[in-house]
Amino acid sequence: MSVPKKLPRTKFAQLLQAQVRNEFTAAQQYVAVAVWFDNRDLPRLAAHFYRQALEERNHAMMMIQYLMDQNLPVAVPGVDEVRNDFDNAEELIALALQQERDVADEIDALMAAARADGDYSGEQFVQWFVGEQVEEIAQMSTLLNVVRRSNGNLFDVENFLARERVGDQLAGATGPRAAGGAI
Repeated sequence: MSVPKKLPRTKFAQLLQAQVRNEFTAAQQYVAVAVWFDNRDLPRLAAHFYRQALEERNHAMMMIQYLMDQNLPVAVPGVDEVRNDFDNAEELIALALQQERDVADEIDALMAAARADGDYSGEQFVQWFVGEQVEEIAQMSTLLNVVRRSNGNLFDVENFLARERVGDQLAGATGPRAAGGAI
């Protein structure tokens, strides 16, 4: 059995490997948020964030698949610590929105690195994530506005999520291929 040739690690490849960790950490943070809502008998909010966790996991697996497809080294990372203690729903949604803004900055850095490296396939790969972050930031901004307007009545937020399609898109259906398949 031959060992695959490893290509030199470019700045883009290094940042993409780091982004795998960021995506897995984001997934775990969303699990923590979902559990907070689940423990308070808010099933729509919990389900929303459990789905977000799967979406972030799928993003990491898309990046892993890309690295493998490019015959680049892949290391499955651990994750950073996540926050589990919150005082109220607005705090959780604000954290989620900030997390999405941070990821957008990381994706922009990936795009810039691919462009600087002259890595056109890398740039094309990242393009999907650029659009995805626009959607994610808009979704969390809307949810934060709804939570703020609810004046603490999370049942209004639950009704909003039951009525509106917020985050129900199946990202794996249109995005890059995920290692092992999207779940």
